[in-house]
Amino acid sequence: MLLLSATDVVRQFDRAPILDGITFDLNKGERIGLVGPNGAGKTTLLRILADRDHADAGTVSLGSGCRAGLLEQQPEFVPGKTLIEEAREGLEDIFRLQTEAAELAEALAKPCDAAEQARLTKRLDVVQHELSHLDGFAVDHRIDEVLFGLGFQTSQYNQTLSSLSGGQQNRVLLAQLLLQAPEVLLLDEPTNHLDIEASEWLEKYLVDGNQSLIVVSHDRYFLDRVCTRILELHRGGIADYPGNFSHYWEQREERQQAAEKIYERQQEYIARAEEFIKKNNYGVGATRAKDREGKLARLEKVERISDIRGPQMGFPEPTRTGDWVVDAVGLSKRFGDNSPLFDKLDLRISRGERWGFLGPNGSGKTTLLRTLLGELKPDRGTVRLGANVKIAYFDQQLSSVDADATAMEAIRPPQIARYNDGQLRDILARFGVIGELALQRVGAMSGGEKSKVALARLYSLEPNVLVLDEPTNHLDLWSRDALERSLKEFAGTVLFVSHDRYFLDRVATNLLVYEKTRWFEFGGNYTDYMAFSRLRFAEEKTSALSTKPAETSRSPAKDTKRKRQFPFRKVSDIEADIAAKEATLEQCQADMADVEIHRDAARMQSTMNRFEATRTALESLYAHWEEAMELN
Repeated sequence: MLLLSATDVVRQFDRAPILDGITFDLNKGERIGLVGPNGAGKTTLLRILADRDHADAGTVSLGSGCRAGLLEQQPEFVPGKTLIEEAREGLEDIFRLQTEAAELAEALAKPCDAAEQARLTKRLDVVQHELSHLDGFAVDHRIDEVLFGLGFQTSQYNQTLSSLSGGQQNRVLLAQLLLQAPEVLLLDEPTNHLDIEASEWLEKYLVDGNQSLIVVSHDRYFLDRVCTRILELHRGGIADYPGNFSHYWEQREERQQAAEKIYERQQEYIARAEEFIKKNNYGVGATRAKDREGKLARLEKVERISDIRGPQMGFPEPTRTGDWVVDAVGLSKRFGDNSPLFDKLDLRISRGERWGFLGPNGSGKTTLLRTLLGELKPDRGTVRLGANVKIAYFDQQLSSVDADATAMEAIRPPQIARYNDGQLRDILARFGVIGELALQRVGAMSGGEKSKVALARLYSLEPNVLVLDEPTNHLDLWSRDALERSLKEFAGTVLFVSHDRYFLDRVATNLLVYEKTRWFEFGGNYTDYMAFSRLRFAEEKTSALSTKPAETSRSPAKDTKRKRQFPFRKVSDIEADIAAKEATLEQCQADMADVEIHRDAARMQSTMNRFEATRTALESLYAHWEEAMELN
């Protein structure tokens, strides 16, 4: 079923069109990833598809009855509005139908003539069908599912939106769009403000719901897990690739190589034909030359696939440090009366290792990084740096580059006088900052350009330890690939914070992971850690389900880590109760979808009460199960 169609779409802001004849279709159930270098027009195309911008030529059409919803990037909320009020915004149709269904059921419960009863019954059938189509019988459950999935707690429901952080406000916009459930989702960088746990929830939500969507994202893990098709925007044109991001990355290289070979062969043929025509333009070979000339004129020229290359990047050969680079002992840090971000933390980082710091938003990754650097003083504990350590720091706010300076001046190292203007230009060019951009004021640059200047500054400082806080935030896919390669080739030591799972996979040799209330070291990358976590969970579950006392007992030290909130019960008994309650919940939903129940107001109210009570009981059972898994 065709949901959206774009035909010969053109959009032009200056001399060359940013979109030049874009044509593609979106069918039901397709999840398209829209990729391309920064500035290729991805956001512009999304805005045209959502009717927020106009095309200079061409058409965009939606299927009959389809709605397209665009994820906004700049929150604009009504002052005083709460989180729950904003989440429910756009669901007025469902709440109106719920109210109408209740009123119709109440009217049917009263005596009325046959004609009126038939009219009310017919209308109730229509309302019931619409509610079922919109999943309106479980709307509160849907709201909880989406808000919890995106990292909100019930204690935040009545907070005003102005009291939330910028990242949280962007997550509210995403929650609202998911709840409105338009037939076509247009998502512009949906994982930008999500930690890894929330990104994984969103991936599952979109795939399980079989959403139809077009998404712009630099999150390659997300593109791999969600997308069924990739569209590449480059130099005004569009190329279509089946499959996810990894398939696209491989196919593009294969297409590039195949097209290059065909192009070269055709060029050889053309050169030989032109040489023959030149030699035989007169005399006995003139007829054949004329024929060859006609064939050349009719020849369909093979075009090269326009290549997209990331910058060269790379870092200079570092001086050698001692065997260990950072030694932290007993580190503790908290702010105010909050729980400690880390407590009695020991960490030793050796020369040549690449450590990724992994944890949810608010777990203290940046604070820990700055404490290790000496920018923040720990409440307790000590940090020592090894012999001959020279650190260069990339902060995610990009404050390390002077916004009022030109790119050249921003990367000029204060202690290294030997760099002349030509050398500074060469360093900037390595990172993709070329031409007049090198003389532009940093504050006037895009986020991606600023990031490249900040990375170029690291090069000019000639460090042997790189410390990076979310270095990929503003980089396109090709620049991320170049940075990953550069860090893997760097002979020094690297410490970094990142939510980019692909980046963690390619760069990290070690991880420092925050889980629940503690940090622990893990040797390996993100994929290794996830495999370890799945194995550990399976082993814990098997142990918890076992009836052998030796397998279910725990040491007194572990028992004191957490106080029980619930009475002791076997995990298997709790799981049986959970299964029963889930079955009851499904039965309630089925009952509420039955037209007959709305003719009995008392029965309808009783079913709704049972649904809410069961849902509340389930939440408690889930918490009980989690406690039992940890403490039994």
